[in-house]
Amino acid sequence: MTELDARASTPRLQDRLEAINDLLRRREALVALEAATPAGDTEALAAVDAGLQATLDALHPADLADVLESLPLEGRLAVWQRVRSDRDGEILLEVSDSVRESLIADMDDSEILAAVEPLDADELADLVDDLPTEVLPELMASLDAQERERVQAAMSYEDDQVGALMDFDMVTIREDISLEVVLRYLRRFEELPAQTDKLFVVNADHVLTGVLPLHWLLVNSPDKMVREIMAPDVNTFGPEDDAYDVAQAFERYDLVTAPVVDAHMRLIGRIAVDAMIDFIREEGEAEALSRGGLREEEDIFASVWKSVRNRWAWLATNLVTAFIASRVIGLFEHSIERLVALAALMPIVAGIGGNSGNQTITMIVRAMALEQVGVNQAARLWRKELGVALINGLVWGGVIGIVAWLLYDSASLGLVMTAAMTLNLLLAAFMGVGIPMLMVKLGRDPALGSSVLITAMTDSGGFFIFLGLATLFLM
Repeated sequence: MTELDARASTPRLQDRLEAINDLLRRREALVALEAATPAGDTEALAAVDAGLQATLDALHPADLADVLESLPLEGRLAVWQRVRSDRDGEILLEVSDSVRESLIADMDDSEILAAVEPLDADELADLVDDLPTEVLPELMASLDAQERERVQAAMSYEDDQVGALMDFDMVTIREDISLEVVLRYLRRFEELPAQTDKLFVVNADHVLTGVLPLHWLLVNSPDKMVREIMAPDVNTFGPEDDAYDVAQAFERYDLVTAPVVDAHMRLIGRIAVDAMIDFIREEGEAEALSRGGLREEEDIFASVWKSVRNRWAWLATNLVTAFIASRVIGLFEHSIERLVALAALMPIVAGIGGNSGNQTITMIVRAMALEQVGVNQAARLWRKELGVALINGLVWGGVIGIVAWLLYDSASLGLVMTAAMTLNLLLAAFMGVGIPMLMVKLGRDPALGSSVLITAMTDSGGFFIFLGLATLFLM
């Protein structure tokens, strides 16, 4: 079977989710029948339970995490209770923070300890903040001194620092041994740590002196010494380095793993590409949420109250800005009464301005995230974006101006429409650059509520510009 055939024969996750939902519905119906009728169909219920268990057992932990996130709370807990206990820890690592909270709440202390004790130190550090405080002393006591020290070290770093993402599962060798000795050493392992593409070469003081890629080990003579073929120039990172910068380095240099060293070049851990991928995905999701004004990732099936708490802040801001926009319209209500066409046309000016502003702000926020631009380049960016806005305003404002002229038989209305569209696109470009720059100057995330703010500016500004021009030139 070819790789393409294998992919084609693998059920999509959505198909599996539908199958699990169907089994849950059938089970619920059989349980209700058994409760109502003493002679319920126990064989059918057992068959459904067996089918559900087999389906769950066949899923990868990451796929099970997706299934759990896609189920309402009642179905999620029904599935969670049937997950094999030896897989609980892996799944807790994969699910989102909001869903993890609901799963842990359904576990007792002994189940939590059994799930997390087998995890590595870096994985434990990811979960500690979500665990009940009463299980932490027993958990830490169950670890040996080295593991406890590693967990505490990982927890001491911020979430966006390399130290919080590094792992300690790596293979180190000395430079004064032959490749044959290295090969014999590696054969003692049942398996190598995941993502192992190189061995880290250290001296007696555990100072990193180089790396030995595995393929170099295989293609060189076993009689050669490690120091002869190792790469002394290594991409190293410190535990306090910004994870986003490190992720860019992984992409730039096509890294799979890289050593993490302290100020004295002593090897303290490694950072792997899977951790970088997870970090970038989480950062992208957080940025998308913050652009929409959401404070944190939200369980799609969360309670009404939790969802309200997550969304209220920027909705309140939106309410204020909408009220301002309505007052702007109120200033020109006599003009709208005299020329009803204004009421039909003004949403076009505001809507196009909002879309253009969101395009600009998306480009600027992305460029700032990639460190392609900074606050000191604001003037250059304004010149460029205002030029784009001017051309788009004249072209598309001209198009809608001609349409307004033909619809309402008024050339002057068409000219006002063109002018208003152009001016509002210029406003959108100015604010699209200015809002993220101001956020950065204030030490805030430039994506935070950016779409809400730009829409508020282009709505109020668009209404004011269009209705103001119409009042001046058409009344």
